[in-house]
Amino acid sequence: QEGSLCAQHCLNNLLQGEYFSPVELSSIAQQLDEEERMRMAEGGVSSEEYRTFLQQPSVNMDDSGFFSIQVISNALKVWGLELILFNSPEYQRLGIDPINEKSFICNYKEHWFTVRKLGKQWFNLNSLLMGPELISDTYLALFLAQLQQEGYSIFVVKGDLPDCEADQLLQMIRVQQMQRPKLIGEEAAQSRDQRLSRSDVDQAVEVNHPFDGTGMLDEDEENFQRALALSRQEIDMEDEEADLRRAIQLSMQGSRRSELSGSLPQNVPQSSHSSQTDSLSSEELRRRRQAYFEKQQQQLQQQDQTPDLQDKVTLSSGTPEPGTGGDMSEEDMLQAAMNMSLESVRNHLNSEEEK
Repeated sequence: QEGSLCAQHCLNNLLQGEYFSPVELSSIAQQLDEEERMRMAEGGVSSEEYRTFLQQPSVNMDDSGFFSIQVISNALKVWGLELILFNSPEYQRLGIDPINEKSFICNYKEHWFTVRKLGKQWFNLNSLLMGPELISDTYLALFLAQLQQEGYSIFVVKGDLPDCEADQLLQMIRVQQMQRPKLIGEEAAQSRDQRLSRSDVDQAVEVNHPFDGTGMLDEDEENFQRALALSRQEIDMEDEEADLRRAIQLSMQGSRRSELSGSLPQNVPQSSHSSQTDSLSSEELRRRRQAYFEKQQQQLQQQDQTPDLQDKVTLSSGTPEPGTGGDMSEEDMLQAAMNMSLESVRNHLNSEEEK
C-alpha cells in the first residue's frame, strides 16, 4: 500500500485490475461534494447551516488519500455492483449466507480492504499484508464475526464481478498456505527492535567493562591457561605420589619374602598393612620411608655381600650413605625402593633355584 490510498487498493483488489486511480476517485468525491452543496443550498445560501457546511472539510476525501463509503459505492456502480451492510435488515431479508457470496469490503478507522473468493477458496486481500492470506471455508464466518467484534463495518458486494486470471486459475487448482503473510514493515520493525536490543546490550557491557573486547579475551585465555597448568600439576603430583606408594608397598612385600620378613608382626594381614599405609599423612609417610631406607642400608652393610653388588646398588639407586644427614628427594627414594625391590626378588629367585 502506498500512503493512505487504501480505498483505491481495496477496489482494485476486488476487481483484480488497475481500474481506479486516485485522480478518478477524487473526481467522484468532488462530484459528491457538489451534490451535497446543492442540497444544502436549497435551504438558502444565507442560512447558518449552509455557511457552516462550506467551512467544514469534505467528508468524502481528505489530503491523506482517504475516501468515504459513498465514493466506493459510486465507483462500484459503474460495474453494476451494489454494497449491502452486513447483518442489516436488508441483509437479513435477503437471507445472505457468507459462504455463498463472492466478496466483502471491510472498513475500520478509515482503512479499507477486500475479502474475496477466487476459484473455490477465500482470500484476505488486505493491502497492508505482504501477500494474500488464505481463509478456509470453515473459518470465514468466524473471521467476519471477529472483525465485527473489533469494530469493523462489513459490506457484502452484490453483483457479477469482472472475469480475472486468478479466478480462472484457481477454478482448476487449490492452493495451500504454510505461513501467514506478515504485515508490511513487520519484518523491518522486528529487525530494528533486535538491533536496538543488541545496541543496549553492547552499551551495558561498555559501561560495566570500559575496555575493548580483545583485552577481555586475552585475560580470559590467560586465566584459562593458568587453570589448566595448575590442574596438570595436581594430576602429576597425585600420579607421582601413587607411584611412590606402590613402589614402597612392593619393596615391603619383597622384603617380607626375604630374610627381612621376620621384622614385621606375623599376625597383621597384608591388606590391613596396605590400608594403614594409605591412611598415613604425607609427612609421616616420608619420615617412615626415611627410617626404613636407613634401616635397609644398615642391614645391607652388615650382610656379607660382594663389593661389586654393593657398588652397583649404590650407584643405581643414587641414595646417600647413612650418616650424611641429608634428606632424600622423592625421585631418589622412588628409585631406591625400586632397586631394593628388584634385589629382594633376585635374592628370592636365587634361593629358590638352590633349593
